[in-house]
Amino acid sequence: MPGINYQKVLIIDCGSPHAQLIARRVRDLNVYSEVKPYTADLENLKKDNYQALILIGSSAEEESAQEIAKIKQIIPLILDLNLPILTISLSEQILKANPEQKILSFAEQPKFKQTAAEKELLKKFLFEIAELKADWLIEDFIENKIAEIKAMVGQSKVIVGLSGGVDSSVAAVLVHRAIGKQLNCIFVDHGLMRKDEGDSVKQIFLNQFDMNFIRVNAEARFLGKLAGITDAEQKRKIIGEEFIRVFEEESQKIDNSDYLVQGTIYPDIIESGAGDGKLIKSHHNVGGLPEDIDFKGIIEPLADLFKDEVRQVGLALGIPADLVWRQPFPGPGLGIRIIGEITKAKADLLRDADAIYRAEIAKAGMDQELSQYFAVLTNLRSVGVKDDARTYDYTLALRAVKTVDFMTAVAAEIPFDLLNKITDRIISEVDGINRIVYDITGKPPATIEWE
Repeated sequence: MPGINYQKVLIIDCGSPHAQLIARRVRDLNVYSEVKPYTADLENLKKDNYQALILIGSSAEEESAQEIAKIKQIIPLILDLNLPILTISLSEQILKANPEQKILSFAEQPKFKQTAAEKELLKKFLFEIAELKADWLIEDFIENKIAEIKAMVGQSKVIVGLSGGVDSSVAAVLVHRAIGKQLNCIFVDHGLMRKDEGDSVKQIFLNQFDMNFIRVNAEARFLGKLAGITDAEQKRKIIGEEFIRVFEEESQKIDNSDYLVQGTIYPDIIESGAGDGKLIKSHHNVGGLPEDIDFKGIIEPLADLFKDEVRQVGLALGIPADLVWRQPFPGPGLGIRIIGEITKAKADLLRDADAIYRAEIAKAGMDQELSQYFAVLTNLRSVGVKDDARTYDYTLALRAVKTVDFMTAVAAEIPFDLLNKITDRIISEVDGINRIVYDITGKPPATIEWE
């Protein structure tokens, strides 16, 4: 959590798909915000020293009678917090629950579609009505987090698991800034990395940042555990647990190693259903952890941050821009981009196809305008023709999205001639794929990753 000097806005989610978006908009204005479900214990929230409250609901047609009844019950508790209140998208049935008391700061009931007018509404609420200061600054976050980590760790040694992604990389550099050589970086090469990624990770952290760096080749171990597994959630949990087991084994070789660092970020926690939220999927850094972890504690220095805030921290720490703006890559790696059973042959197939896709996107100058893009090897095989011969090979899906906060996303419009070029290269250069499709589904209803 941020230091006690930060002012905080409490956002109570009454069933909206946009609560995290509102939280991000508040933070864009340099005010710290937290999201809690309406089912949370509001009595306990009194001690958390919030300065303002935003109450966001679903549209009236989406609210069931049961949900409306439950939300009506919490209105007195919300009023009892005695905070300036802004409501967004609450139905009239709820607003009329307490007609003798004013619960709106404004008469407007915006649907919040990210317009300039709505930004001004938030600014008016935060700075004129609630009279808050814009004191949520990345530099202060880093200073406070470094002090917090030092106090927590003392003289103990710490292990961080590097996945090659932005989150774990920024977490590692932040903790290294706090405790230096007390940190030991373990890069578990589980055989599910992108092409040549293992060598790249080693180069950055061993040579550039001069960290204690251990590379563990565990491909056979992971693939053995995943053999025959097709369920997405089960794959995630197997990969998560195996990561921890590898960390435990490596930590036994390092005396006085008490803590494990993870690159968990705020959307991971929200999407994993923490705090009575609805489970979307188990994140590798959250839901995939086994209960019997053999460490004194877990350090999650980025757990309060959205993805773009993580990137800001990375740049402020001096991490090279090409690493900070690297494509997001989940902890389970290609394990959740291979539909069905995972094998080495499938992983190699996907690695080669994905490398071609990413290279062509970068060559076209679209890599900075796309928030995330990657290939997915489906479990679907179909008939095709190559070199005048019949083939029966896999279908590859290409995915590219644009998003502000990774909580919602829209499919990116890639020029058709570029998609054709990518398709021609993959089909001609990668044996085993004979059909390419492009995913145009947004989030919601889909997630960004396929599993």
